Amino acid sequence: MAGHSKFKNIQFRKDRQDGLRSKLFSKLSRDITLAAKGGLPDPAANSRLRLAIANAKAESMPKDNIDRAIKKAQGGDADTYEEIRYEGFGPGGAGLIVEVLTDNRNRAAANVRTHFGKNGGNMGDTGSVAFMFDRMGEIVYPLSAGTEEGMLDAAIEAGAQDAETDEDGHVIRTAFEDIGAVIEALEATLGPAKSTKIVWRPKSATPVDEAAATTLVKLMNALEDDDDVQSVWTNADISDEVMARIGG
Repeated sequence: MAGHSKFKNIQFRKDRQDGLRSKLFSKLSRDITLAAKGGLPDPAANSRLRLAIANAKAESMPKDNIDRAIKKAQGGDADTYEEIRYEGFGPGGAGLIVEVLTDNRNRAAANVRTHFGKNGGNMGDTGSVAFMFDRMGEIVYPLSAGTEEGMLDAAIEAGAQDAETDEDGHVIRTAFEDIGAVIEALEATLGPAKSTKIVWRPKSATPVDEAAATTLVKLMNALEDDDDVQSVWTNADISDEVMARIGG
């Protein structure tokens, strides 16, 4: 029986991981479709589409899925999608930005509001939280791409705002409006990036204690599990020790 129980537990985890991956691919596909609809279906001539495809490839999304997402835009299937940003506050006063891509504005708004209400948060008006963040482009290269000093020089030359290096790789950040030009300049000298994405970077962090962090993590998990939600950002400062204890 013990062996059977262990197998069931492993299978449950695998099913959970497969489900999350399926949702991730669905969200990436919608992003590609919308990007292709907003410009040419050729990534070489559409910087937003190029970014969406790069994000999908970074998550090992199959090429067939990417091609289907682009074809949906050409067939008019993206006409009903809307990009919406919701803002609010979570437990402990942490700011939250929720980016949604949906074909039903009323459903998305109701679901996001419900997630906040059930998990100790409060929805805010547009602009109530965004001013606490900078919207930026984030470009990541593996450590093998160069030295810390060399990457900083390359970033400055490309027009980026800053660069930093840790054990996971080199992270280059740029102003949102410059991301396309910076990516192209970096590719010319360093080759394709490991990943590229648009992020909301907090200007300052909001410390959150363990009790508030526990509920905040539940809120963020609920939001990220929602099919309409593309991404969730927070300025909460939660220590590694607390995250380890609450299982975040």
